[in-house]
Amino acid sequence: MTAPNRNTLWARALVDELVAAGVDAVVASPGSRSTPLTMAAVRNDDLRVFSQLDERSAAYFALGRARRTGAVTPLICTSGTAAANYHPAVMEASEARVPLLALTADRPPELRDSGANQTADQEKLYGDAVRFYKDLPEPAPNDRALRSLRTTVARAVGTAEGADPGPVHLNVPFKKPLEPTPVSDDVPADLDPTAERGRDGPYVDVTPGSPEPGDEELQRLANELSTTDRGLIVAGPADPPGLDAEAVTALSHATGFPILADPLSGVRFGGHTRVAPVIGAYDAYLSAEVAGASGTGADWTDPELVLRLGASPTAKRLRKYLAETGADQYQVDPAGRWREAEFAATDLVVAEPSRLCARLSRLVVGGNGDADWRAQWEDADRTAGAIHGRAEDGDDPAPDDIPFHEGDALRVVADALPDPATLFVSNSMPVRDLDRFVGPTTTSVTALGNRGVSGIDGIVSSALGAGSATTDDLTLVVGDLALYHDGNGLLALDRCDVDATIVLINNDGGGIFHALPIESFESAFTEAFKTPHGIEFEPLADLHGLAYARIDARPEERPEAAESAAAVADDLADAYRRARDADGSHLIEVRTDAETSHRTRERLEAAVKRAVHGDGRA
Repeated sequence: MTAPNRNTLWARALVDELVAAGVDAVVASPGSRSTPLTMAAVRNDDLRVFSQLDERSAAYFALGRARRTGAVTPLICTSGTAAANYHPAVMEASEARVPLLALTADRPPELRDSGANQTADQEKLYGDAVRFYKDLPEPAPNDRALRSLRTTVARAVGTAEGADPGPVHLNVPFKKPLEPTPVSDDVPADLDPTAERGRDGPYVDVTPGSPEPGDEELQRLANELSTTDRGLIVAGPADPPGLDAEAVTALSHATGFPILADPLSGVRFGGHTRVAPVIGAYDAYLSAEVAGASGTGADWTDPELVLRLGASPTAKRLRKYLAETGADQYQVDPAGRWREAEFAATDLVVAEPSRLCARLSRLVVGGNGDADWRAQWEDADRTAGAIHGRAEDGDDPAPDDIPFHEGDALRVVADALPDPATLFVSNSMPVRDLDRFVGPTTTSVTALGNRGVSGIDGIVSSALGAGSATTDDLTLVVGDLALYHDGNGLLALDRCDVDATIVLINNDGGGIFHALPIESFESAFTEAFKTPHGIEFEPLADLHGLAYARIDARPEERPEAAESAAAVADDLADAYRRARDADGSHLIEVRTDAETSHRTRERLEAAVKRAVHGDGRA
């Protein structure tokens, strides 16, 4: 098994140890200095190699795949700016706790700080964004060095997937020759077999674990839940591989607490919603002003205790509301880190949230909560859903002449998703519209987004990476700027054999800025924030071989608001179902007007608040 040269031996040992640790795929970008690593990956029959030309897209593809699976997908790139292009995805992985392993090839140490071509300082390139960093030694064909390498790889994977998952970085220098060409006497024939070939299984078998409260502390928390009538379970965006919806449901049943489920929590969608009080439209009727206020209709009652799981919720109104209630807030975090930016939490519980919920559900005694309290949330959610869906009957119908808006696009797509489905949503307005306008359903939907640092870069690549990890149908809902920003990512449709239905919300740039005070500064707003671009996206579909359809929902094209809203929704539903049921990938462009959509959101919000809280809270 002796290798033709030390670089080949070194790279083969590294890649074999990745496979032994459970890695089944890597994402590699073409480059010279990384040749030993890429060759070792390609020659390993247990490894799938995704080839990505653009390192930034490659990093987000690996991130999306790891977000979907909860397991690391390593990256391989050459030296120089190639490694720098990983940085945005590394930042997202760090804040979103997605396991990622960057293997950056490098020039040998003597060429650093020498002016040598394509040589940069790659030591600790990603700063504090990585959980573990090591600048590997130059390949050395001796037993101790190989044992050290295998141990480091096992350690890197174990750290990336550990209790505080996130990115790790191994910098890997190589001298020439980089190809597997024979070098006389470069590799000794008498290497220790275990050092050269590894063990049967991982060289170091990492046993994962997570912290949890002791029996006394757990019982104390269970007693608090048992004696609380008005409690909430708030499930924020989940860390990979996601919250266990059944465990959260079991705790809800034991306590009687409603579940306010972020769309990215893994709890808003699925069969458990048939039996659990899962609440989804809270963004439409909560705010800081609602907390502690009295309306002209039935009083709104605030919680006494809140159990918070996952990351900070997408909905700012929910975060502000919780901060103003004065309730005891138990923030659950497996890494013991702080994820509550209103600084209103009263307790930090260091525990894996799904396991904690399962254990607490067996300890809570007699805690069935306040039935009127649950009804308050369920009634409010039904009312909001009826108004968002323009119900024509009941006491709280939607306002007249509501046009089709961007939230409708999310609602129409969600209603037509196959079962099961992976739904990836872009930042800016799509994820917010999903949060507000798409309520709980029994469809098995894995909804994902990049909410760690909430950028619009890499959205396409992240979605396609997630799609590569499952046989579920993949739907991406993306804004025009995000699609423009990551158009290179569409190469993965063909190169990585991924099919997707892409629903593009095209409002000609910067729709979210209508929700900010800068909107009132007209000239600067239009020139520097709204950023109209006038791009035609049909040629992009042609370039990448996507079937294309266009739905025009702009007011000037369909002036009769009430009638056109239903027609636009029907057109979009028909186009989506055709794409869903056909082979290959599809781009459905929905042309909207950002200001009209924003004004419509405001009108619907006012209508929901009037219906839920009365005029005093609207």
